[in-house]
Amino acid sequence: MDTATATLDGVTLRPEVNSRPVAGLPITSLLRLSLFWLGLTAIDSVVTSVTQSRLKFDGLVAPESIGSSLAIMAALTFGFSFFIQPTVGSISDYTTSRWGRRKPYIVAGAICDGVFLIGIATASTFVALAAFVTLLAVSTNVARGPFQGYVPDLLPDHQVGLGSALVGLMQVIGNIVGFGLAALANITGNFGLALVAVAVIELVTMISVVVRVPNGPPARPRNGRSWRSIAAETWGTDILREKSYIWLLASRLLVLMGGASLVNFVVLYLVDAHGLTQQEVGNAQLAMIAAVAVAAIAAIVPSARISDRVGRKPVIYVSMALGALSLVIAALAPNIPVAVVAAALFGGSQGTFLAVDWALMTDIIPKAASGRYMGLSNVATQSSTTIAVIIGGLLLDAIARMALGPGAGARVILFVGVGYFVLGALALRAVIEPPPALKRAGSSVS
Repeated sequence: MDTATATLDGVTLRPEVNSRPVAGLPITSLLRLSLFWLGLTAIDSVVTSVTQSRLKFDGLVAPESIGSSLAIMAALTFGFSFFIQPTVGSISDYTTSRWGRRKPYIVAGAICDGVFLIGIATASTFVALAAFVTLLAVSTNVARGPFQGYVPDLLPDHQVGLGSALVGLMQVIGNIVGFGLAALANITGNFGLALVAVAVIELVTMISVVVRVPNGPPARPRNGRSWRSIAAETWGTDILREKSYIWLLASRLLVLMGGASLVNFVVLYLVDAHGLTQQEVGNAQLAMIAAVAVAAIAAIVPSARISDRVGRKPVIYVSMALGALSLVIAALAPNIPVAVVAAALFGGSQGTFLAVDWALMTDIIPKAASGRYMGLSNVATQSSTTIAVIIGGLLLDAIARMALGPGAGARVILFVGVGYFVLGALALRAVIEPPPALKRAGSSVS
């Protein structure tokens, strides 16, 4: 092997610990690399919506305890996903196999996801539903942690913006597919078909990645260390020296909490604040999904390209402002058409944020330990839903007991979400990103 460069699956790599590949990937490989995000995000979306609907319409819990039941499930899933995703991501950095260091975990996690999705569809009690949702959180994070290391593994600097835009695009499409299936489930009353469909989608996208995406760079040397030691390394305090990374995690957490204040309560918002039936909820969801889809897809690639020129942070600030505005409009919406307008603004915000925040995270993390750092970064993603649902769920039940009127709890949760966006913007101020000119110059050095 040449001491200056090496080639792996057609991708030229540098041997230095924190360097990126030199040669870019073809667009088809970039698309396949991002495709599994569609399956993962579709699972998140459909399960988020279906669990709300099953609690609300299937009578698995009493109406006055729906919020606290959502909080219990959020806490259970968080307890496992918080530790599993970054730990398995870190272990994958050191894994040696004929499939490379990431793929074995992706395959195992995706297969188990399918089994647990069927369990969610057939659960007839709250305890069974919560158990299968928790098991799904375990398996999906086994796949997700290692998979997140692929962008830093394979993309040179000059493709980070485009690659991150494609990740954002697939996440948006995954949300459209997941929430669309959930909306159809509400219209037809058939939740099982939606969950089986999303399981098939994830398996297909997993196969595309495993079969057609390069394995990536070789594993980091273990140097005789035990797997327990490597797992413990995930949580080493050395990570606290990466100040910008820590602040970016905090900012991502808060921004996604703002989004979760709408997404994770949308069924209850439509029922309680607008008085819709189950079938009407499905129809309203489809209208809101369409608005989100158009705005998000329109925003993703331009925002990523602009961030390559002016920097990531200014574009992220714009996404935060749009997100806060969308929640204010939704909270005050007197009817569904106004709520759909809010959904469009929300889609533009999320499309921009998903593309550019990912690029900024990729810019600042140490590249050799990308599985560890990207796994830890998604702790913020998982924590955002958990914290927002726990706070919002308990708040929802508390306001219901105060008898402040129909939909008061759901609307208050949206205003709380605005506060999360503001705090996220304040946290982002402390993040130091590499100047765009420096990144462009670095990508030309082999």
